[in-house]
Amino acid sequence: MDRTDVISTLKNKLPGVELLSVAQPYPDELRIKVEARHFKQTCLALHTFLPSPIMMQFGSDERAAAGCFTVTAVFVHIRSAQWVSVTVDIPPGAPGFDSLSTTIHSASLFEREIREMFGIEPRGNPDLRRLHLHDEVWPQGNFPLRKDFRQPQPGALSGYIFTRVEGDGIFEVPVGPVHAGIIGPGHFRFSVAGEPIINLELRLGFTHRGVEKLFEGKTCADAVRLSECVSGDSCFAHSLAFAQAAEKICGATIPAQAAYLRAIFLELERMYNHAGDIGGMALDVGFSFPAAHASLIKEAILQLNEQLTGSRYLKKVNAAGGVAADMAAAKRALLLATLKRLKTDFQELVKSLYASASFMDRVDTTGVLRRKTARDLGVVGLVGRAAGIPTDLRRVFPGVHREAQFKMALQESGDVLARLRVRVFEFEESCRLIETFVGKLADGQTTGVEPQLKAGSGLGYVEGWRGPVLYWLKIDSAGLIERCKIVDPSFHNWPGLAYAVLGNIIPDFPLCNKSFDLSYSGNDL
Repeated sequence: MDRTDVISTLKNKLPGVELLSVAQPYPDELRIKVEARHFKQTCLALHTFLPSPIMMQFGSDERAAAGCFTVTAVFVHIRSAQWVSVTVDIPPGAPGFDSLSTTIHSASLFEREIREMFGIEPRGNPDLRRLHLHDEVWPQGNFPLRKDFRQPQPGALSGYIFTRVEGDGIFEVPVGPVHAGIIGPGHFRFSVAGEPIINLELRLGFTHRGVEKLFEGKTCADAVRLSECVSGDSCFAHSLAFAQAAEKICGATIPAQAAYLRAIFLELERMYNHAGDIGGMALDVGFSFPAAHASLIKEAILQLNEQLTGSRYLKKVNAAGGVAADMAAAKRALLLATLKRLKTDFQELVKSLYASASFMDRVDTTGVLRRKTARDLGVVGLVGRAAGIPTDLRRVFPGVHREAQFKMALQESGDVLARLRVRVFEFEESCRLIETFVGKLADGQTTGVEPQLKAGSGLGYVEGWRGPVLYWLKIDSAGLIERCKIVDPSFHNWPGLAYAVLGNIIPDFPLCNKSFDLSYSGNDL
């Protein structure tokens, strides 16, 4: 289905709905603008026939230029490899729009974020509690992403209201936000009847840093370094998504060598995180030997990253227009030799896990997230593929991955074991992909001509190791960033964790949590 088919189908399904404008500024983006009264109807139609969860929804303050706010919802159309966005103008007097959340669950958290950051009311959303601006410290009436916001103004403070599960024998067990391990802060409130968990409510936002506000007014060169700090274990994925958005707006074409190098580094980031997660799952069930084995594999990849780029976490590699790194013959030989050792070590690690009856008993049928539930919640990435949702941006928008005949990991059971198996497959597939890309490298240019910055907006995206990392970027005529909206896959997947633990016991929560391994900082922004 191409652009024409999407529009014609939309018009057939929505008689009487006027599309104020339809634009396709880039081959992979289709933009639709509608009146406010048709926003919900249009989004519901797209959600149904594409089909797609809401991959991104965000507000923007356009009062200075257009006298209004805007709200945009973004969907992905897998068959035509397009991002389809719907935008509506919001008058500034009493800003609001019809909520999508009661029909499209993946809109719920986005709408709450729009309300707390812009003061734009999602009318009909049953849950309007703030996500990042905690009520105990942020006075009501402060909206940080409005252009005229300077500093918080005094106002009323309040407390967070948790959902209560009541009845005989129901106990609440609060955990966090301070934890015993070296992990991010999050509050988990369990309701249990005996041993089984019957409800889990998450409260996050403790690492909110105002990241999207920090991007405003920066040059792309400065902002790409900031993007590396959004989520520490996904530095490369975030900087790549940002760089691709900037390159799209500026019409820059990167050299072929840079495209192969970006693919290699993206897979290395995937590999060290998957190895670390597999070791974490082993550690959470008390299986210390494979946990130590996995940590050695992760450390070997981090050391390899440093030898290749000067950074263990692949920082200062991406740039708008290419990569600031090379892969000379000696480095290529080092990479291939290290991969050969890693594959042998990884096979031994997996063998030891699968051979342990006690380990397999702990992970099999634990933390189940069914496919329908995952779809309804809008779960993405690795967790979605473990539940049978066949979506991976490396297949939808393949780029150089097409040349390597990329194979997607997919499981159906949706439990901890399924998420483990997806990681195992992806680690091994990453090794194969890297070997293929190295074979296409030669000594050559890795950074193209510095892009000529111009006004415009565009969406950058990449399949990080957790799932899709998205950057919607708007640049003004001076080449400075006017708005940057970021979506880490963790933002989509935290609600999935709350469902996956239901019916399990609290001692299994660390195992379920590690099998998702979501980012606090990537969520809180």
